[in-house]
Amino acid sequence: MYALIEFAGKQFKVEKGKSVKVPYINGKVGSKVSIDKILYMSDGKNKIVGTPLVNGAKISGEIESHSRERKVVVFKFKRRKGYQKKNTHRQEYTILKVVKFDSGKKSTPAKKITKPTTQKTNNKKEPEKKVTSKAVTKQATTKTKVVKK
Repeated sequence: MYALIEFAGKQFKVEKGKSVKVPYINGKVGSKVSIDKILYMSDGKNKIVGTPLVNGAKISGEIESHSRERKVVVFKFKRRKGYQKKNTHRQEYTILKVVKFDSGKKSTPAKKITKPTTQKTNNKKEPEKKVTSKAVTKQATTKTKVVKK
């Protein structure tokens, strides 16, 4: 069984009994955490897709540890100006162990969406045909010369 969750503005795929690295949670090691922003759940047979979230679904987790990422060097400079600035940063994170999945209510199979069948009727008006007489077309095609005196 696995789920797709949204946590701190990011999406994570979590499985029951597995650990996931998430942004830092302010809490003690061993404390319980519940996540209710679940986008998708699957148990192998049934798949539940949220619109945008799955209603009533929750995931319970436990904080395993806190730590910090590797150091990232931030170096700013402007060429030919003599400006250089060096800074470093270490992002904190939490290891979260997924303990329990709760889908909320029993999943129901998806309803089949059928389009209503309608008989096509020809209610469209046919374009009117232009009636032209031969005399009008002959006059338009003959050229006349005007003689000036």
